[in-house]
Amino acid sequence: MSGASRRDFFKAAMAAGVGGAVATRASAAEYPSGPFWNNVPEPDLANKELPRFKFELEKTTGRVDGGSFGKEATVEQFPISTGIAGVSMKLEPGVARELHWHATAAEWAFVMDGRCRTTVINPNGQSATDDFEPGDVWYFPRGHGHSIQCLGDEPCHFILIFDNGYFSEFGTFSITDWLGHTPKSLLAKNLGMPESAFDNFPKSEAYFVNGVIPPEQPTLPHQGEFNPTPETHKYSLLKQEPKVTRKGGRIWRVSQNEFPIATTITGLVLELDPGALRELHWHPNADEWQYVMEGSISVTMFGAKGRYAIETLSKGDVGYIPQGYGHSIENTGTEKARILIAFNTGEYQAIDLSEWLASNPDYLLTAHFNQQSRAVRQFPKRDVFIATKEG
Repeated sequence: MSGASRRDFFKAAMAAGVGGAVATRASAAEYPSGPFWNNVPEPDLANKELPRFKFELEKTTGRVDGGSFGKEATVEQFPISTGIAGVSMKLEPGVARELHWHATAAEWAFVMDGRCRTTVINPNGQSATDDFEPGDVWYFPRGHGHSIQCLGDEPCHFILIFDNGYFSEFGTFSITDWLGHTPKSLLAKNLGMPESAFDNFPKSEAYFVNGVIPPEQPTLPHQGEFNPTPETHKYSLLKQEPKVTRKGGRIWRVSQNEFPIATTITGLVLELDPGALRELHWHPNADEWQYVMEGSISVTMFGAKGRYAIETLSKGDVGYIPQGYGHSIENTGTEKARILIAFNTGEYQAIDLSEWLASNPDYLLTAHFNQQSRAVRQFPKRDVFIATKEG
């Protein structure tokens, strides 16, 4: 299957409401080396010009239920984003994102505002209930059943990130949809109940469930006792010390090293002072997905063959950099910029321009740049990582 026909096939599958379920079966047969087809040319990246790598996520409507909403960025809305999909979701008090699972994607999330409670079950029948506040992260492996519920009397807003750009949050496997289309006779036999017990069950997917505000402390599950998972699904990212602190900015990062269950996604919060620059660099092992939490930034991308492009992103916008493509992020505003960034790997890797140059002998660098030895001698001798407004 060619790149173009594969893209058309997946889009048709998503339009039919099956999301990545079909995509994974196709990829497993054709591309056993990995889920992201890293060795298969993407048609949108093979043109003479680089494609747009910006999407105004928060300006979309998405799926709305009263004051609750879900807005997504998959390849359907954002064609370059083949390796990662993202969702901005808000839950009103008393609202839950219903019990569901994702057949073809793991879920990583960052809480922006408010509080929420999640439940998750693993294949061993063990479950976890956790409460989250701003700056906290969760991770649910592919196929693990879970729910998300707003806590307290204030709305909760969070960003969901999936390790599959073809996955649609609106194509999840939901419990109301499943039971609503299963014959009552089969449900009665399965659960040992009379058929009449299911007369008033929903006949289609609820997606958002409107109920009462949950108690502040988690209660026992229906089975009457907790059977906890061996690994935590929660990590309080912004309560940690920054991994990197430089004059122009800071980075909080969580990979599989700090959060062992998160085997397929690394996340970070990049904070840049006005005028500061996350220097030119690339990631050898992952695509990069960016969500602007605060401020405005300029993102550059280099794609070989003289292709170079710049996008300006503001609060609520999403950017995407394919694996291995050179890029930079600069705070172009007068206020602090904060960017939520995710990579579709549990192992963080990056190579920075300054460090690369410093690792080569001067005579070789001089030959590359038209014998400009004076300029070469002024190159940094260590990794810059974040440059200040003054340089």
